[in-house]
Amino acid sequence: MGAPVTVKGLHITAGGQTLVDHLSFAIQPGEVLALIGESGSGKTTTALALMGHARNGCTIAGGSVRIGDADVLTLDPAGQRALRGRRVSYIAQSAAASFNPSRTLMDQVVEPTLIHGLMKRAEAEAKAIALFTELALPSPETIGDRYPHQVSGGQLQRVMAAMALITDPDLVILDEPTTALDVTTQLEVLRAFRRVVRERRATAVYVSHDLAVVAQMADHILVLRNGQMQEINATEEILSQPAQPYTQSLLAAARPAPRVSPQGCGSELLLDIHDLSAGYGPTDLKGQPEKLILQHIDLKLYRGQAIGVIGESGSGKTTLARAVAGLIKPCGGGIIFKNGELAPTLAERSKEELRQIQIVFQMADTALNPSQTIEAILARPLVFYKGLRGPALQKRIRELLDLVKLPHTVASRLPGGLSGGQKQRVNLARALAADPDLILCDEVTSALDTVVGAAVLDLIAELRRELGVSYLFISHDLHTVRAVCDEIVVMKDGHKLAQVARADYDRGPHHPYYELLERSVPELRRGWLDEMDTARLTT
Repeated sequence: MGAPVTVKGLHITAGGQTLVDHLSFAIQPGEVLALIGESGSGKTTTALALMGHARNGCTIAGGSVRIGDADVLTLDPAGQRALRGRRVSYIAQSAAASFNPSRTLMDQVVEPTLIHGLMKRAEAEAKAIALFTELALPSPETIGDRYPHQVSGGQLQRVMAAMALITDPDLVILDEPTTALDVTTQLEVLRAFRRVVRERRATAVYVSHDLAVVAQMADHILVLRNGQMQEINATEEILSQPAQPYTQSLLAAARPAPRVSPQGCGSELLLDIHDLSAGYGPTDLKGQPEKLILQHIDLKLYRGQAIGVIGESGSGKTTLARAVAGLIKPCGGGIIFKNGELAPTLAERSKEELRQIQIVFQMADTALNPSQTIEAILARPLVFYKGLRGPALQKRIRELLDLVKLPHTVASRLPGGLSGGQKQRVNLARALAADPDLILCDEVTSALDTVVGAAVLDLIAELRRELGVSYLFISHDLHTVRAVCDEIVVMKDGHKLAQVARADYDRGPHHPYYELLERSVPELRRGWLDEMDTARLTT
C-alpha cells in the first residue's frame, strides 16, 4: 500500500476566477502531506482534483496528476470511477452527512469492495472487522450491525476511515476529519488515524487548517493561499523556521493570546441560573423529559463578564445556551435575568426580554436566510426592536457593518456570496442590532479556519470592551475559551463539575476532567502525540 503521487501545473478555474494556480508537488510512498491555509485557499479543491473530481462550477483546466502509474486527469469517466474508492479514497469532514441513515454501517463499509469486485461479502466483512479493531472501535465484531445514528461522531469518523481503507488504496485523502470533534474525541481519532496510516505505510494527503493537528500527522506541509503555493517543506522546518510571512501569520494565529477586556466586569448580577434541569422528548406525569440533558446547574454571570462553558459533545453545553435563550423549556430550576425571573420559553417572554438576550449559532451557513440580502437580515431586528425606518435604518445598518469590520458593499449581497468568517460577522452584527445585554456564543469559531477564527475572537473582545456586552461562550476548545473568558465552567454528562477563574487557569490542581481537557488540546510541536501515548502507557 502507498504509491508515489506527482502533481504538475495543476490549474483549476471557476468561471473567470482561478482557484488553484499551476500547483506542483510530489509525495513519496508512505508519506503524509498536509495542505494548510485559510478558507478559500484551495485546499479541498486541490485534494478533490487528485481523484480527478471538480465541484459544480469548477473546471480542471490544466496540469497532470499521477498516482503510481495512473495519469488521473487523462482517464475517461469509467476509468475515473474505477480509480475512486479503489486506488484513491476520501475521508470527508462530516461523517454524519456522508453516511446513508437507512443502511447499516457494515453495508456501507464493505460497499467499495463489492463495487470494484475485489472480494466476496464474507471476506469483506471479516476485513471490515479487522479494520474496526485497528481503529480502536468498541465492539468491533458487532458495531457494523448498527446504523449511523447509533454511534458517536468520533466513532462514525473512524468507521468512515475503515470504509476508505478497506480496498487498500494507493492514496488516502483526509479532508478536515477531526474539525467537528471535541478535543478528547479528536485525540482518540487522531491516534487511530495515525496508527493505521503508519502501519499500512499509506500515502496520504491531510487537509486541515489546524496546524497543531497537522504537526502530529504530516511529514511535509504545503502552505496554500488564494490557490498559490506559499511554501512546501518538512513539518519540523515549517513549524520552526517558516520562510514566508503568510506562514508566520498562520503560526501566530494558532497560538491564541488572551483577549480579555482590561476593564473587567462589574458588580451587577446579570444572569443567575439556579438548579436548572432540561432535556428532550415526551414528559412523564411529573414533567420530566424522556432524555434528561442538564441536571441541577448553578451559574452566575455579572454585567460585562465573559464566562466560558466547555465539555465534550453531549455534555449539555448547547442545551444550557438554548435554555437561557428560551429555545428549550427547563423541567426544573429557573433563570433570573436582571432581577426578574425569565419565562421558560420564547413565546412567553416579553419583547424586551427577547431583545436583551441574543444567540449566535455555530453554523453561520444555516443561521442566515440564503434568499435575503445582508441588508434585509440586519434590518429585521432593527425594525422589530427599534422601529427604525428610512435613512435612520440605513445609517444603523452601516454602523453595524462598521462594528463587525465588514465593508458596506456586503449589504447588497446574499449570504452565499460571503466567506464563512464574513457570515459569522453578520451573525454577530444581527445579534448586536438588538443592543443586547447578553450574547450567547455557541461554538462560533469551531467551523472557521485558524486565522479567521482568531479575527472573530479579537472582534468579540473588542465589542465587549467598547459596548460592555456580556458573553456566555460555549465551546469544546479550551484554548479558545481561555483566550476570551474571565471564568470557565466545566461540564460533563449534564453536570457542572467545576468553575475556574482566570487567575487560576495556570494554577492547579484543578478538577481531573478539566485537566484531561487541557491535556487533550494538541500542542503546536512535533512529538506531542507520541508523548501523550507514552504517558498513557506508563500510567
